[in-house]
Amino acid sequence: MDIGLILLKVLALFMALTFHEFAHGWVARRLGDHTAEAQGRLTLNPKDHIDPFGTVLLPAMLILMKSPVVFGWAKPVPIDPRNFRDPRRGMMWSALGGPMINLFLAAVLTLVFKGMVVAGIYIHGLLLFLIIAIQLNVFLAVFNLIPIPPLDGGRVMVGLLPPKQAMAYSRIEPYGFMIVLALMYFHVLDRFVYYPIQMILQLLGIG
Repeated sequence: MDIGLILLKVLALFMALTFHEFAHGWVARRLGDHTAEAQGRLTLNPKDHIDPFGTVLLPAMLILMKSPVVFGWAKPVPIDPRNFRDPRRGMMWSALGGPMINLFLAAVLTLVFKGMVVAGIYIHGLLLFLIIAIQLNVFLAVFNLIPIPPLDGGRVMVGLLPPKQAMAYSRIEPYGFMIVLALMYFHVLDRFVYYPIQMILQLLGIG
């Protein structure tokens, strides 16, 4: 096991999750909810977003098991929908903030990577980190847009559905993660996750 590669993956994951959670809180603040800011969570300091299992133990186990996919989650940024003019739509836009910042970050890192190559700056460790970070940010964006709560895509779906259907759909949230794991295990999500990831990476010129 390459310790250097592990550290690069962990660093890339911390960065991706930190920006993801920050974006949730930033969008919420723009829409009128200052809960994250009041609790000191509207920050890009990774230590304020670390979840012991989702940010540390789970990714570490996946890396040690040589899993082709490394993912995790950070401590959710607190959002109070009562502070939004339209609570359902406010939650929807706040949820979208996370995946969108990951895609934006992937695009920016791609520009840095290509700029270094064009300029002839071949720092192997840095170039490898950029590739890992780009792929990881794209994966997190697409994965989180799966329309099953509590994933961000599930909250978007709740925001788009009529109120009655939205309330019924939101009731699956306690079982959402188990549903997602089952769908992944039986490869049901392949075309909804892996194909879009490959398409985005090809669009960025990285795939």
